[in-house]
Amino acid sequence: MNRQLFIPLLVFVALCVLLYQGLSMDPRLLPSELVDEPVPAFSLPALDGGATLGAENLKGKPRLLNVWATWCPSCYTEHPYLLTLAKEQGVSIVGLNYKDEPAKARDYLARLGNPYETVISDEPGRLGIDLGVYGAPETFVIDAKGVVRFRFVGVIDERSWNKELKPVLDRLQAEQD
Repeated sequence: MNRQLFIPLLVFVALCVLLYQGLSMDPRLLPSELVDEPVPAFSLPALDGGATLGAENLKGKPRLLNVWATWCPSCYTEHPYLLTLAKEQGVSIVGLNYKDEPAKARDYLARLGNPYETVISDEPGRLGIDLGVYGAPETFVIDAKGVVRFRFVGVIDERSWNKELKPVLDRLQAEQD
């Protein structure tokens, strides 16, 4: 029998195996090389036009670093819950306004409320790229030493907060005490 007849069959089986593996992966799972690494060094302006901020501004206590933008529809969905976390639960959140126009971002916060202790203006997107940001919103849990401990991709809501982010932040706060 001719062995060349089996080549298409083997190629088909190999493609089926690859397709099966791809479909079984979690699309929300985006590994980050920065987990357990310090926040990359940066020097960017605060959104309010104040001081220049750097990685040292993310040290001192566990906090969230939330990547957002006015062009991001999901950020509008997430924003009310961030306000709740900051105002009612006292969660420390630093904003990273990503690839956005500062004037639009300031107007956004003035209209919708500001859940952030400070906002880093990353108009060119350099810090976002260094963090490995795929898009907005993304949120990083940063420990008191400025080390990335967890990365969450997507909208923070009550479910994702309680299941994924809060346990990490609670553990870091307990370790600090």
